[in-house]
Amino acid sequence: MQTLRAENLTRTYGEKTLFKAISFIINEHDRIGVIGVNGSGKTSLLDVLAGITTPEAGELVMPKNYEIGYLKQQPDLDENLTVIDAVLAGSQQVFRTIRHYEQTLTVYGQHPEDPQAQQAYMDAETKMNQEDAWTAESDVKTILTQLHITDLSQTVKTMSGGQRKRVGLAQVLIQSPDLLLLDEPTNHLDFDSIEWLETYLASYKGALMVVTHDRYFLDQVANQMFELSFGELYKYTGNYQAFVQAKAERVARDVTAEHKQQQLYKKELAWMRAGAPARSTKQQGRINRFNDLKGNLNTLQVDSDVDISLGQQRLGKKVIELKNASLKFDDQTILNDFSMLIQANDRIGITGINGAGKSSLLNVIAERLPLDSGTVTIGETVKMAYYTQQTEPIPGDKRIITYLQEVGENVLNKQGERVSVTELLEEFLFPRSMHGTLIRKLSGGEKRRLYLLKLLMQQPNVLLLDEPTNDLDIGTLTVLENYLASFAGTVITVSHDRYFLDKVGTKLLIFDGQGHIERYAGRFSSYLKDQKEAAKPVTSKSKQAEEKTPEKADKPKEKVKLTYAEQLEYDKIEGVIEDLDSHKSELEAAMADNASDYGKLADLQKELTATEKSIDEKMDRWDYLSQYAD
Repeated sequence: MQTLRAENLTRTYGEKTLFKAISFIINEHDRIGVIGVNGSGKTSLLDVLAGITTPEAGELVMPKNYEIGYLKQQPDLDENLTVIDAVLAGSQQVFRTIRHYEQTLTVYGQHPEDPQAQQAYMDAETKMNQEDAWTAESDVKTILTQLHITDLSQTVKTMSGGQRKRVGLAQVLIQSPDLLLLDEPTNHLDFDSIEWLETYLASYKGALMVVTHDRYFLDQVANQMFELSFGELYKYTGNYQAFVQAKAERVARDVTAEHKQQQLYKKELAWMRAGAPARSTKQQGRINRFNDLKGNLNTLQVDSDVDISLGQQRLGKKVIELKNASLKFDDQTILNDFSMLIQANDRIGITGINGAGKSSLLNVIAERLPLDSGTVTIGETVKMAYYTQQTEPIPGDKRIITYLQEVGENVLNKQGERVSVTELLEEFLFPRSMHGTLIRKLSGGEKRRLYLLKLLMQQPNVLLLDEPTNDLDIGTLTVLENYLASFAGTVITVSHDRYFLDKVGTKLLIFDGQGHIERYAGRFSSYLKDQKEAAKPVTSKSKQAEEKTPEKADKPKEKVKLTYAEQLEYDKIEGVIEDLDSHKSELEAAMADNASDYGKLADLQKELTATEKSIDEKMDRWDYLSQYAD
């Protein structure tokens, strides 16, 4: 069994110790999820295991033939190569074998009579057989197709960051190494691609270590959890759900132990104050113990919650309205005569396939992108904050506290009390020792957390969030979700994170491409469940009846005419449909007359939707009855 052993690894970043003297073993079928707050050293740990960086202390012990595959957050790909060539250009053994075979084949083709060329070709062919490398290219194409990369002749430099991530994922999966290291693998993946990846990893023969914020993914994939916290490594058995419970129990035990230590210290302090130095030398041991207690007091470090308690401006009824909005980029339709009324306290989740225009819709709402036709109207009381996928440019030589002081020295919290920038930074897991730190020394996740705090300090009442889960740690996400639950404003978020969408969104827009946008009222898990049910083959009622009826049983009489009750219903149904159509027209006219009254408009829209549903039901019924009417 192939095993990697890490012994007393220590890694620092500037003055910060990421992890100190940590040790662990990775066995063949381990599935390890790594979590911790931004800046705790998760990616640095993967870099050390992959041999990209060297630890200040400690060592890795593994067999000589132990192979490690590493998917970085930003894969290293040659921008001038095509997709398929970029994948096959990897430095791993299987790709080296393929390239060597192709080189020897070229030489052999040019010099077929040369004994050395013949032998080199035969050796390369043997190597291809030994490593089962013949199917590598077809396997790569299969994986890329599952990840929705179909144009294999496309050059890497023309691809988006999300597409490059999927190409990098294909490159590392095809290697089948002993240890697979994945850093945020679900970023930019569609839901069916994530589901495919979960299935693929379930049957993977080697070991896996993954850093991810996707809690549903961890629940499906992980059988162990590693937590990096204040330089320490804590290990838990089970998936993310098991980790949450186990960590709560660990913290409770640590807090209890800390409390007992404090009580003991108080007793010893009282004894010392009573005149311990004047006592006999026999008491020196107790004095020494007191000094040890004093030195170790309050050493417990626990990841604190990000406490977002900020006030906000009042939001009126009129928020955002898109009317007959259309937008195209070249041959790609983003919006096609799209209309939507967004109201106060709406929680709208936007998801769907990559490249369909989800971020473009946010840019339209933020008035950063003009429509080809149609209108977008923003209410007068709206104060909007837009958390974009890319953090705004921040000068690296600017200090953390200075960056926030550009917004203000203090803000009001929900209780109307003034909170200083220093206090806010501490609530957002930036201790006072970091407030003067240059921003260039922060990790990517820490910069994103700082950017989020700056936006919330502006006290918006409408939040636009574009893939917020991509760079925030799970702890920050959890508190952000809780904050949004009590946020007295409107939230519109683009996300591929199933867990986050379930927690935040109650109305969904699903982008299917080319301007087709599906609307769904409910949680995302319910939507996925409905989609799976709809995809199941439908067995007709007549076929079900045939399956349940014995072959020799008499067949029920075929319906040839309406019953008396059905005839009465049929005689009246056309009039009912006409009344409903008239009522529909009245509602549409009323909506036109009350276009500026958003409260009234919402009630009318609700009634219109119910009326249209009734019309559809009555038309289906009329269609059925008319088959048997005289």
